[in-house]
Amino acid sequence: MISLYRPGAGILHRMRAGTKLAALAVCALALSLVPLGVAGTVSAVVAASALYPFSGLPPAALLQTWWRLRWLIVVLGGALWLFTSPAQAMTSTGRVVTLLLLAGAVTATTRMGAILDVLCRLLAPLRRLRIDPAPVALTVSLTIAMIPVIAGFADQVRDAQRARGARIGARAALPLLVLTMRHADDVGDALVARGVAH
Repeated sequence: MISLYRPGAGILHRMRAGTKLAALAVCALALSLVPLGVAGTVSAVVAASALYPFSGLPPAALLQTWWRLRWLIVVLGGALWLFTSPAQAMTSTGRVVTLLLLAGAVTATTRMGAILDVLCRLLAPLRRLRIDPAPVALTVSLTIAMIPVIAGFADQVRDAQRARGARIGARAALPLLVLTMRHADDVGDALVARGVAH
């Protein structure tokens, strides 16, 4: 399984996985419901960014997270800027960026096995419907792990196209799809080898 975990001894590393996931859910709810305004949104983004060094994560972890968010900021922020207003673009994009920064901090300070255990406990009621919660939790965990991996593949494709002097466009979707499917096959083979899947 892909690991986003970065070993450390910061405050987030010492917190229980369930506590961190619950706090993330509360923050997501607050970001959705509380009117922040531009100043409040900027403060939320700054606070989420400050959580990385405060938690003992290296500066590279924060820079890497921001780098992966760059296209989301450009596309989402640009679209909202055109179709709504600059203030709405800043607040809406800022909410998404804040939530993704917080999620990145949680996954960087929590072992995937711990997240998987929490998800299995949360999904335990599914047993009443004769659904095994373990495969469902594994699917969610793999989805979380795949997000930065696909973002990394997209960076590789863009860099390769720039090196060839090719125009970056819809044609980039094909090599990105190939890389993603190849990676999915590798993950599947690894799960089969460990007896997790058939």
